[in-house]
Amino acid sequence: MDERLKKQLDFALEIDKEKNIFRQTHLSGHGRNENDAEHAWHMAVMAYLLREYSNEKVDIAKVMLMCLIHDIVEIEAGDTYAYDEQNKKTQKAREDAAKEKIYSLLPDDQKQELIELFDEFEAYRTPESKFAHAMDNLQPLLLNNSNNGSDWREHRVTSGQVYERQRKTKAGSEQLFQVIDEIIQNNIKKGSLLP
Repeated sequence: MDERLKKQLDFALEIDKEKNIFRQTHLSGHGRNENDAEHAWHMAVMAYLLREYSNEKVDIAKVMLMCLIHDIVEIEAGDTYAYDEQNKKTQKAREDAAKEKIYSLLPDDQKQELIELFDEFEAYRTPESKFAHAMDNLQPLLLNNSNNGSDWREHRVTSGQVYERQRKTKAGSEQLFQVIDEIIQNNIKKGSLLP
């Protein structure tokens, strides 16, 4: 087998480990915790289906790829819960180290391509990165809402924390933010979110 193909297959096998990184969010219907790979797949499909609601025209294939690769770093860095202020302080350093280690398994050109895509997602400046972030924020909110806000209740999350996280969603899709606002308001009324 040639060296390039070996590196690509090694990377493909490495990212299988993403299925072992479990998130705080539960599957709909009060199922088990979802894993990072399920989250990424769900986001990518949602991005394709909801692309008409992006504030700006986007390259949907690029958005979907951002959705699929953005959490690969968590194989090494671990998942950082959205409302865990302590772990968020070290998140960037952990993810940068993981990014270098994991993407270095690839041939140099593909390593560079995926690192640039990851960095574009993190920088949150392009229409694609803004819409991908909207999916990253909307997907767990939909799951949590389908479970009557049980994850928010368990972690004593406030409506202010959820609004702060969803602030970026509005930059990617104002229409989807309106739906999110309704969901948050309903969960405040139900007592799932602390005011």
